[in-house]
Amino acid sequence: MVPEINYWAVLLATASSMVVGSIWYTPRVFGNRWMRLAKVDPTGSAANAVGPILVTVLVSFVTAWVLAGATAIAWHFYDGGFFWNAIITAVVLWAGFTAARFITHDAFEGRPSSLTVLNIAHELVTVLVMAVLIGVWPPAGTV
Repeated sequence: MVPEINYWAVLLATASSMVVGSIWYTPRVFGNRWMRLAKVDPTGSAANAVGPILVTVLVSFVTAWVLAGATAIAWHFYDGGFFWNAIITAVVLWAGFTAARFITHDAFEGRPSSLTVLNIAHELVTVLVMAVLIGVWPPAGTV
């Protein structure tokens, strides 16, 4: 079975990732704190950001696509509302894969726990926003 996916919702969720990151990492929100904890030099040129931004767009698309597919599978398996399946699926995938992996790697790399919390919180907000968009715009014929 190939899960039904609304690719317009996936594209919108991909874009939302960029919006969330742009807000989260601004100096007025958590940007200064993140730069200090991650030891990032804010004097880099804008040209140096192009590669990481392109990677982020690609990875965000993959994340949104997997979340949409996993939500459709969860919806078929558990039934119930598509929206709540999207939210629950996002939290479970975030906890089991994203947060768990960040915590493990950051512990071994000796990163500050406050940086780990900041980064995994950002990832949670990102996937929850994606889940809302995917959940309110289910694939045609599923709801």
